[in-house]
Amino acid sequence: MTAAEKLTLWLAQLRDTGRGVLVARLVIAAAGALAIAVPGTAAWDQLDLVPLVAIPLLAATVILPDSLAGVVLLLTITFGWLIRAPAEISWQLVMTAIAVVVTHLATAFAAQLPSYVRVERRAVRRWVVPGAIALIIAPLVAIAAALVKGADVPGSLLVTVGALVLATITIWFAAGQRLGRD
Repeated sequence: MTAAEKLTLWLAQLRDTGRGVLVARLVIAAAGALAIAVPGTAAWDQLDLVPLVAIPLLAATVILPDSLAGVVLLLTITFGWLIRAPAEISWQLVMTAIAVVVTHLATAFAAQLPSYVRVERRAVRRWVVPGAIALIIAPLVAIAAALVKGADVPGSLLVTVGALVLATITIWFAAGQRLGRD
């Protein structure tokens, strides 16, 4: 297949892009941009290398959500966050966490679908519920971690890990997953 034929095929698939896939890719772009931009405005000053690597990875993730670019994007943002983020919880930290979760969920949704597929409302609902739960649980975990940390309770790491495990289980069951095979 020549380059012109590949380009023609790609443009035809782009023209036939379903609304659900387009929305998922727009959510990836918006949440990914937020995950890159918010740490840059924070007082903890992320590494300069993070946006330089993350911006092209975000573009690649939007175009090819089923590629390795999405994983590397999330790892890059998380690495930059872990290197320079302070110990105290701030709104920038919570917004970055929410943006990373939303980027991950939207990328996982878009990666399962060819660009030309039509998505039914039932399929979108299966992803909106865990996404909404993740958006609600991330600030609650941050508030609980701040309260436990401020109280100087021994084992606060266990409380935070327990809250994250509970959040994961809640998202798992809200998505309609089952523990055993049917």
